[in-house]
Amino acid sequence: MSNTKNILFVLTSHDELGNTGEKTGFWIEEFAAPYYYLVDKGINVDIVTPKGGQAPIDPKSNEPDFQTEATKRYFEDEKTKNAIANTAKLSDVNQEKYDAVFYPGGHGPLWDLAEDAQSISLLESFYAKNKPLGLVCHAPAALKHVKNTEGEPLIKGKKVTGFSNTEEEAVQLTNVVPFLVEDMIKENGGHYEKAGDWSEFAVEDGLLITGQNPQSSNLVAEKLYTKLYS
Repeated sequence: MSNTKNILFVLTSHDELGNTGEKTGFWIEEFAAPYYYLVDKGINVDIVTPKGGQAPIDPKSNEPDFQTEATKRYFEDEKTKNAIANTAKLSDVNQEKYDAVFYPGGHGPLWDLAEDAQSISLLESFYAKNKPLGLVCHAPAALKHVKNTEGEPLIKGKKVTGFSNTEEEAVQLTNVVPFLVEDMIKENGGHYEKAGDWSEFAVEDGLLITGQNPQSSNLVAEKLYTKLYS
């Protein structure tokens, strides 16, 4: 199939939940649901992190309450688990190879991807080259310092969603995280939109596709797929 697309998944390398002594990382469901949705449709997916090697999994996302068909499939999928354990380095990415990028959430990105120069440059480059960006839950944090070609915040004037302040409050991490995703979007001039807490909700504005929470991860992947083939 000559029309096979390549999508780059960018995961966090950060595993410390602020100064709580607890661990964080990426949220399994937010990786697994979009990943399997896309690979089942014949998309090639490569996985990278800022540091390379093992991408840290948020231990909370391992808990029974958060398991879905996609996470169960992941835990039985040795090949994909091996890919997560041996991610390539973000700095080694050949951007030309990819048609789109997807950022799963979890609290980790608030610390590393939000400030990572390679990630910022990657997002700016993909956007400038008319390649869609998909980010879910806490992953829109990675847009914090991303600029458009005019040097303005990329999200300025755009419809964007991400983990809401009330959802952060519900998980009692408002005072632990370095910043709140909803506040950051508004401070950068984005038009923050949301549905009820823990509702499936994603918004698309041009090349930018964002999802509110873990419940929205598959929807972001669907919109990203549609955008790629439209």
